[in-house]
Amino acid sequence: MNNRYLVSRARFIEASPEEIFEVLASPALHSVIDGSATVKGAQPSGPQRLGPGAKFGMDMNMKVDYRILNTVCEFDEGRRIAWRHFYGHVWRYILEPSKDAAGNPGTLVTEQWDARTVRGKVFLRLAGYLRRHPANLEATLAKLDAYVSGGSRGLGNVGGVGSAGKD
Repeated sequence: MNNRYLVSRARFIEASPEEIFEVLASPALHSVIDGSATVKGAQPSGPQRLGPGAKFGMDMNMKVDYRILNTVCEFDEGRRIAWRHFYGHVWRYILEPSKDAAGNPGTLVTEQWDARTVRGKVFLRLAGYLRRHPANLEATLAKLDAYVSGGSRGLGNVGGVGSAGKD
């Protein structure tokens, strides 16, 4: 089924699902892997690691600074994590153990922006989200790959998470 309100991109990453999940479950690392350049950092009052039903705030900027509160709405340890905010669209990551063409073990990571159940979809179109999200998701997956592969570890121990762990 093709639905323009479900934008999905996938990438093979040469790391275990558990390593990748730790990055996705750590709000402090969301700004490090964000391909849209809108996520600026986690609010300090939130959890260091996400779990089912967790609420966490993020500092954002899209021409102006603002804050957003997210709630984890899907959680399967090491395999699936998703969160939504007040407007209702969902950011989802699905992790599947896989092998690349050469047989190297890793994970097929699928990132999705899901606005199929959002009311007022016209506002999403007018704001340009449908045009921007495919490239933003691809950029996020590339940054996630670089982070877990060691390419971005020079950023230091962000938010208390070491070699891998993590909107």
